[in-house]
Amino acid sequence: MIQSTPKIRIRGLCKAFGPKIVLDGIDLDVMPGTSMVIIGGSGSGKSVLLRCILGLIPADAGTIEIDGVNVLTLPPRRREEVIETIGMLFQNGALFDSLSVWENVAFGLLAAGRRHGRRPSRAEARATAGRMLEQVGLDPSVGALSPAELSGGMQKRVGLARAIAGQPDILFFDEPTTGLDPIMGAVIDGLIVDCVRKLGSTAIAITHDMASAQRIGDQAAMLYKGKLIWQGPAASLLNSGNPMVDQFTHGRREGPISMELRR
Repeated sequence: MIQSTPKIRIRGLCKAFGPKIVLDGIDLDVMPGTSMVIIGGSGSGKSVLLRCILGLIPADAGTIEIDGVNVLTLPPRRREEVIETIGMLFQNGALFDSLSVWENVAFGLLAAGRRHGRRPSRAEARATAGRMLEQVGLDPSVGALSPAELSGGMQKRVGLARAIAGQPDILFFDEPTTGLDPIMGAVIDGLIVDCVRKLGSTAIAITHDMASAQRIGDQAAMLYKGKLIWQGPAASLLNSGNPMVDQFTHGRREGPISMELRR
């Protein structure tokens, strides 16, 4: 049965830093089990949107509903429980240098267990980390290494393994292919699609990589000057019919989007 209630429903979301308006009345629905890709230039507010959903940055106005519950009005402990259902792949991997690979992968499991009084043993956590590493195409023996011993592509895989370790209902991907060559970028995108499908998760990815956006997205939206100026199928990104989207996705210098120079 197809669900008609969005997994994530955002209405009128606003955020400003001083006089700079970053999010200006964002409305967005992400349906259960689908992947939404948000594109836009540097500084367009993509990362701020994710951080508002995660509660890392307080929104100035609007609502963010997850499973029909406005998380912005929840008590701190209840909101923390909701946020724990979200897995995150950070742009730079964000691995802890002082921890081994397996400890990085199991970090969320150990932290959540400590809070809820059912912390897994280190042996159990390491076994789970090994299974997650296998899911992203790495041998469990990699778990004994330190992050500094890994290539950029391997660090991204470890970050993905950590994101899926808690079997999250929702997954966020922040520029998942940044810093990777085209082949490794395609490999990471393939792993993301596989993991999202296996988990049945709802996903939001932010990127300016058009090839990546079309590989991992079901739906897409473009942020420009704090507003969502277009939404539609990710497969239509290169022929959206919107002049701003077309200029951005084809990388054209001429068009309605102009680069603002700082003086």
